[in-house]
Amino acid sequence: MKPSAVTIKEIPSRFRHQVPKYKITRSDACINCGTCARTCPYGVHERVEGHNRVNPPIDYKCIGFECRSKEFCCIGKCPRQALSLSLNPMYDTLGDYRWTADIITATWIMAETGYPPTRTDLEYSVGNSGGGFDKLRFKFPANPPYVDTSQISTAIELNRRNDGRGNVVISTPMYGGGMSFGSVSLPTMVSKAHNATIWNTFTCSGEGGYPENLIPYDDHVITQVATGLFGVREETIQRVRIVEFKYAQGAKPGLGGHLLGEKNTESVARMREAVKGTSLFSPFPFHSVYSIEDHKKHIDWIKEMNPQALVSVKVSTPNDVDMVAVGSYYAGAHIIHIDGGYGGTGAAPDIAKKNIAMPIEYGIVKVHRFLKDEGVRDAITLIASGGIRTAHDLAKAICLGADGAVVGTAELIALECVRCGNCESGRGCARGIASTDSELADLFTEEWATQRLTNFYHAWNVQLVEILQKFGMKSVKELVGRTDLLEHIDYSN
Repeated sequence: MKPSAVTIKEIPSRFRHQVPKYKITRSDACINCGTCARTCPYGVHERVEGHNRVNPPIDYKCIGFECRSKEFCCIGKCPRQALSLSLNPMYDTLGDYRWTADIITATWIMAETGYPPTRTDLEYSVGNSGGGFDKLRFKFPANPPYVDTSQISTAIELNRRNDGRGNVVISTPMYGGGMSFGSVSLPTMVSKAHNATIWNTFTCSGEGGYPENLIPYDDHVITQVATGLFGVREETIQRVRIVEFKYAQGAKPGLGGHLLGEKNTESVARMREAVKGTSLFSPFPFHSVYSIEDHKKHIDWIKEMNPQALVSVKVSTPNDVDMVAVGSYYAGAHIIHIDGGYGGTGAAPDIAKKNIAMPIEYGIVKVHRFLKDEGVRDAITLIASGGIRTAHDLAKAICLGADGAVVGTAELIALECVRCGNCESGRGCARGIASTDSELADLFTEEWATQRLTNFYHAWNVQLVEILQKFGMKSVKELVGRTDLLEHIDYSN
């Protein structure tokens, strides 16, 4: 069930030439009769009215070899046999073992159409990492009780303490990750906030301050207080419904935040009260917090400044993350946000990303069980991040014990990120998503990006509802902690 404000409409790619899985070749035998344009239902071939030539094939729309058996297949219909189909060798250069080319392509399709791909040639429920979520599968019952999809709720409550503060309910169990002004472009930030408003959920400002462009979306923005205190303002804390302390992030626990000098432009420096062109490093940890009592002072500070705000605590996943989580509960937090080692932060060293933090699938189970043993699990909301690539990952995270998840990289993929890995550079993002360069940041509009994200969230919501229906569940809350509904393919029969 989606909010009534959500409107789905097709929003095409900014680029005619994406990285397609297949290559359609048109030989010199073509006589531009237009048969291919008339018969292809996927829009691979176009012939503009009044033109006497067929446009070059839009390869990324092709469903590939499965089309050969279709009556409308362009290759079979061509009277001059001028068309041929082959795999595109460039496709294998897209992505990596976790973010496979199929997952990236499927995410682009979802952002364009608002629905999961109907193509059978894309494996977008799992990657090829050889571990983690990619090894887990759902154990769907053979005959679940029938539940109409319109009756399935994906809403979750974020305040479970019953402490008189805001009763915040989001319509989908996910919200946008913290990406600071400086790490991503302003159109990226604003479109994330606008989409969060449409979906009645949240996005996080990150640790770079609170640009004025976000003010219209205050009720759906989480402002972050990180160790560097960049851009932290009393008026900002008073403006929002959720404030998040970021103690550490999964991609680089123990290292603090990084913004390299190339991305510290004049506007970024002004927001962070820093010197233009200097590299900005947040310390680790908060040097005023060394105990639960110190932690409580921080939380009480926020609660005093904003009597209605909920407090979220973001931490990485060290071995004692369960102790950190329960400590945050007793300090007064409403949300414990655990960030696993797969989190994608552009400036994080590879050695940190690959070797320090616990994978999120282990962290979720560890925290969920410890909070249950302490008797406080139902009084705090557990949010997971760091490696949530697909709607199936989201559902698996909930099965493992999370109430919901934060989505970061997947949102950028929806905006046509190609995971080139140049996020830390001012002009490194050729697509303007993670750029502070004014020329690159204007490569897309807020309206285009908002609709892409709205479509993307809808496609994920559709898949989540389908999963719940297969289990005969009426609410996503029924899925929380149901590890019995998962199997590990290495240990199953």
